Amino acid sequence: MPENNSGTQDERNQSYWFHILTQTTPAARNLHTAKLVAKARKQGDRVGIVCDTMQHAQELDDLLWNFSPDAFIPHSIVPDSATTCTDPVGILLCPPVAEDWDTVIILSATLPADADRFKRLALVAHNDETVLTQARSHYKQLRTLGIEPRVHDQRKR
Repeated sequence: MPENNSGTQDERNQSYWFHILTQTTPAARNLHTAKLVAKARKQGDRVGIVCDTMQHAQELDDLLWNFSPDAFIPHSIVPDSATTCTDPVGILLCPPVAEDWDTVIILSATLPADADRFKRLALVAHNDETVLTQARSHYKQLRTLGIEPRVHDQRKR
């Protein structure tokens, strides 16, 4: 088991989050993701964002180019596992490798099989039934791995 998961179960669970947004649009999900990326970068993290399609990757790429007028977020699209990402942020169209990323943000329909190996994992879902169904499935998978993610449900505010 990797060193980053050697802490207590409580410490481990503090590194896994679900963000459920009140908004119903993919654009809101992307914006929330960009905010999480900026926060993680301020902490010095390498961030991998996992998405399913090149179109989604390009939407995130455009957003990150224009996200903050004060600071550029260096990033690149990683189309496959054979491509090495040298930027601090990678928009991944392939499963992330735990050793490559400090924070992984899941926007994909599939949770990585080794999700319990990541230092920090965030799943972002907008208020859409299909996306929420995927999020529930991811939540169950994490619980099967012994992880009880913290849920930030903005719909309950």
